[in-house]
Amino acid sequence: MLLEISIKNFAIIEEISLTFDNGMTVLTGETGAGKSIIIDAMNMMLGARASVEVIRHGADKAEIEGFFSVNDNPVLAHILEGNGIAFSDELIIRREIFHNGRSVSRINGRMVNLTTLRAVGQHLVDIHGQHDQEELMRPQLHIHMLDEFGDSGFEAIKSSYRQTFEAYRELRKQVALKQKNEKEHKERIEMLEFQIAEIEAANLKSGEDKKLTQERDKLMNYKNIADTLNNALVMLDNEEFSSLSNVRSAMNELITLEEFDPDYKELSTSLTDSYYVLEEVAKRLEDIIDNLDFDAGYLQKIESRLDTINAITRKYGGSVDDVLEYFDNSVKEYNLLTGNTSASNDLELELKKLEKELIQSAKLLSDKRHELAKVLEAEIKQELTELYMEKADFKVNFTKGKFGKDGNEVIEFYISTNPGEGFKPLVKVASGGEISRLMLAIKSAFSRKEDKTSIVFDEVDTGVSGRVAQAIAQKIYKIGSHSQVLAISHLPQVIAIADYQFFIEKVSDDNSTVSTVRLLNEDERVEEIAKMLAGSDVTEAARTQARELLKKA
Repeated sequence: MLLEISIKNFAIIEEISLTFDNGMTVLTGETGAGKSIIIDAMNMMLGARASVEVIRHGADKAEIEGFFSVNDNPVLAHILEGNGIAFSDELIIRREIFHNGRSVSRINGRMVNLTTLRAVGQHLVDIHGQHDQEELMRPQLHIHMLDEFGDSGFEAIKSSYRQTFEAYRELRKQVALKQKNEKEHKERIEMLEFQIAEIEAANLKSGEDKKLTQERDKLMNYKNIADTLNNALVMLDNEEFSSLSNVRSAMNELITLEEFDPDYKELSTSLTDSYYVLEEVAKRLEDIIDNLDFDAGYLQKIESRLDTINAITRKYGGSVDDVLEYFDNSVKEYNLLTGNTSASNDLELELKKLEKELIQSAKLLSDKRHELAKVLEAEIKQELTELYMEKADFKVNFTKGKFGKDGNEVIEFYISTNPGEGFKPLVKVASGGEISRLMLAIKSAFSRKEDKTSIVFDEVDTGVSGRVAQAIAQKIYKIGSHSQVLAISHLPQVIAIADYQFFIEKVSDDNSTVSTVRLLNEDERVEEIAKMLAGSDVTEAARTQARELLKKA
């Protein structure tokens, strides 16, 4: 139950605080005084999308705070505890809206996101207004309205069906994709077979291209290599001038001085090492030159092999190693594509099995919905009778449809307003006043099942008068007997039957406009109801009628 709401700097509201009690409370006042603004603020407090336009001119932010008393509610407790908030019988919700578009929400002082705020709000307050009547005129939403009438057992059946449907839909996608791609798979397999055979025929070896390229470059530069090697050998050792012989003579000279100074010994050792290195280089040069040979036939073989390699690498990769990697991947893909036939058959068998389960689950869901519809039809019929639509009848119409997340039936509300006319779709035959009463009948039936602490009616009595208005007043009051009810109304009958009446009025001066609110006493209520009955010129007869309405209520 909503015990108190405080609103600050919200639209034309500067600062107001309303305290509520059990039973039925009405908010009254002239059009534009701010009644609906209070409901808008309540909506935003419970998680509706915020807009910076609601911030009062000149203020830094808008603030809404609600104080609730809650009964034991396992679902609400689970939501709160999941966000680190201990469940208690008191709940404080606070929301601040800033000019930069940011809003901050807190529950019992702990910051929460909008998703959590909305989830909690759904278990606290049910705000019913013109929007709900618009939903009633949208047949695609009727199935959800019917399902809301179900209990936890029905929800479990619906949840089980949805799990089966989702599993079936995902598996059907896989099977459909497999079937769609069968031709592509066959073509892909044939292509892989050709590519694998072509690469295998090339008989490639890792690094082969680099090694052959090096060999070819050596053969193609044979003369330059031979001349250079000979020149190097000549410079090291020849009959006319031998660098190696000179180094050897210098080494022998330094050896004779080793005993005179450590530095001499170090120089002698270094020169000796250098000599033997140069001697080894000269020997290797001689061996290489002796074995150096130009083989034109071998060069031709290398060129031919490189042509084969280049043809393969142009098709499958930048190098032999890249081609070999492509080959390994192709073999894996080929084995996968040719080895999954049994898996594909298993998928199709699993789909047939799941399809049977889906049909059975849909049948069970449909049976429970039909049972639910019978109960709802009876309750709505009774509610309509109490709202002076005793000749009207209500029916939940079922037609077969495609399987979807809500089953395989299309549901639409039908109504018969007069005997003998037969049932027709609600959206085609109901008038505005009938829609208001039908929505109230549905809300009345649902309120006995829902675990909401407060219900708000925002001008649901539009388009009715006389005894119908009285019936609507009694119906709203009846709902308030087992739920706290807050209502905005312009009907004297509805206002008179309420336990409490707040009067909202707009006060303006040259600089600002402010909404104020006050709880009316008995005499003030008489005066306000009399104004509704007689207009601005209140007569004593109107006052007497107002007293009679309050007395009768």
